[in-house]
Amino acid sequence: MSQITSFIAKHTTISNKAINATLKLLSEDCSIPFIARYRKELTGNLDEVALGEIVNFKTLFENLEKRKSSISSTLQEQGDLTPELKDKINNCESLVTLEDLYLPYKKKRKTKAEIARKQGLEPLAKIIMSQNADNLEQTAKRFLNTEIKTAETALVGARHIIAEWISERQDIRAMLRQNMERYALITTKVKSAQKTEEKAQKYRDYFDWSESLSRCPSHRLLAILRAETEGYIRLKIEVDQDRIVNKIESKIIRSHSDCATQIQLAIEDSFKRLLLPSISNEALQKAKAKADDQAILVFSKNLKQLLLAAPLGEKRILAIDPGFRTGCKVVCLDAQGNLKHNETIFPHAPKNDSIGAIKKISQLAEAYKIEAIAIGNGTASRETEQLIKKVHFKHDVEVYIVSEAGASIYSASKIARAEFPNYDVTVRGAVSIGRRLSDPLAELVKLDPKSIGVGQYQHDVDQAKLKGSLDRVVENSVNTVGVNINTASQYLLSYVSGIGPKLAENIIAYRTENGSFGSRAEIKKVPRLGEKAFQQSAGFLRIKDAKNPLDDSAVHPERYALVNQIAKDRNTDVAALIGNTAELSAINLEFYCNESIGLPTLKDILTELEKPGLDVRAKAKVFTFNKNIKTISDVQVGQVLPGIVNNITNFGCFVDIGIKESGLIHISNLADGFVSDVNAHVSLQEHVIVKVLEVDINRKRIQLSLKR
Repeated sequence: MSQITSFIAKHTTISNKAINATLKLLSEDCSIPFIARYRKELTGNLDEVALGEIVNFKTLFENLEKRKSSISSTLQEQGDLTPELKDKINNCESLVTLEDLYLPYKKKRKTKAEIARKQGLEPLAKIIMSQNADNLEQTAKRFLNTEIKTAETALVGARHIIAEWISERQDIRAMLRQNMERYALITTKVKSAQKTEEKAQKYRDYFDWSESLSRCPSHRLLAILRAETEGYIRLKIEVDQDRIVNKIESKIIRSHSDCATQIQLAIEDSFKRLLLPSISNEALQKAKAKADDQAILVFSKNLKQLLLAAPLGEKRILAIDPGFRTGCKVVCLDAQGNLKHNETIFPHAPKNDSIGAIKKISQLAEAYKIEAIAIGNGTASRETEQLIKKVHFKHDVEVYIVSEAGASIYSASKIARAEFPNYDVTVRGAVSIGRRLSDPLAELVKLDPKSIGVGQYQHDVDQAKLKGSLDRVVENSVNTVGVNINTASQYLLSYVSGIGPKLAENIIAYRTENGSFGSRAEIKKVPRLGEKAFQQSAGFLRIKDAKNPLDDSAVHPERYALVNQIAKDRNTDVAALIGNTAELSAINLEFYCNESIGLPTLKDILTELEKPGLDVRAKAKVFTFNKNIKTISDVQVGQVLPGIVNNITNFGCFVDIGIKESGLIHISNLADGFVSDVNAHVSLQEHVIVKVLEVDINRKRIQLSLKR
């Protein structure tokens, strides 16, 4: 078993066989979506989450090995790399232990201990540590020189050296870490100058706060750290000093001599000046990393739910970006999301031209055969919704409220400018709102996920780690749904397994020059799209109305021959086999199992033949807020209101009830019983009925309940 396999196996519950198979596939440039969907037999049916774990620990292992190599080279150059030390470095399984090993050999800046060494006091420090000297003051006098004029000065310098030795001992650092993990407190105090500042009030819960660092939940730790960064509070990590100092003394002191007294002083100095700052900072960083992971997990779950939100599908949509003074920007889109018309209406104050607006909406709906209306949920949303309900349409038109989160960022982006170079930001924003109703996934992939507004302290967490996690979520979501290669944007195509930005650009260029793709085989004609890219991408790309019906399914081209054989064995053809439940249920899948294909893949193929290209997402539903609730002043304790879940955190979820402020359902109010996982009870964009528990108009906070 290789070192990397052993390392990953120790940190996960995944079998060695599955780890080795996955590592081999990754080395062959296979993507996670491809491995999860089309190589189930090799990995033991690992899903994207388990495969992601392998990738994460693979990266961790590689970083550890890189650091080992760097440290070994440095120690070799310094002449400090003994065979014993080399073995210890090679056997290290954590960066923390590795850095502890390296610490005594690290080149020091101008420390107190380094100054004392240059003054010739290291032999005195060794004498004290031996704990054998009888008359220590007399011994210290032997080290007097032009810089060291008294025995006490010599002893102080020796103690600085001893303090450094103590701070570099692996066993002592490990003991302090363990103590921190179990007993450390995080405490905060408000800075007196900031106490009455208005902006500080959102952090007033932490003006005088103390709790166990290990039990401090992700959202609270990130809030405390933000408050400290913004300069409102002071933060400290506290431990029981006496307890730790006693433990260190028990490891070092063997007598009650003068030497022991000096060592005791050195231990206290080492703890306060060297150990506590170093290990407490390390403990805080570790807690922060854990909080980051929790926040990123929450964000990733929310993003996945948002990306896989119910699409309305290919419908002709009239989209409205509502506003008061500047009016409501109206756009008409065809079934493919192309902009056909745009203009501005002014139904609200100060112009109040509601009659003209109603007439215009009616005319546009008729002229462009509008099937649905999308209204952004920002300023003037409720008023615009009420206006639309007064319009008498000549045919059925459904009205939807659509989240505007990130629409303004998209409208000013390079992507939007490239799509609509001749239109201003208001038109682009309205188009984005309409397209979000039609296909949330296709539109949201154009945005930086952080701007979508479904995270928890997303700007405070490790940005590289956040980006990696969110990119994987987007990639997995796109490949879960599949992409119509003849209508997809460059940005959507770039997330398809094996494609990437450059090949996506080439696909668009080929499509523009040659027209729609007629088959999956034609995809190979795209410049620079080789066999590996085709293997990785083909199963996720769909071609509507293709000659071969399998081209509009998730059946991979490498299995077309197998499907043809199955159809032949049933005395029929593939087209007749598709959707024929009776015929498909009669197939004996075990008959087709061999070394390269097993039941997991065969079951996937059968499911796909039943409903080829089936969209895994639900269908969009019409939703209406309570028409009497327009501002937070209208919200009263005891009211029962309809709402839409618009953000999920570890401590509960936020619900849009049709006003500017979202209400919070705390985790304790999600269900009658104990709730450990918020996602088990609600999902993003879910329609819910909530009860108002509390309204704080000054702090603009609303407490809600989902209990029966």
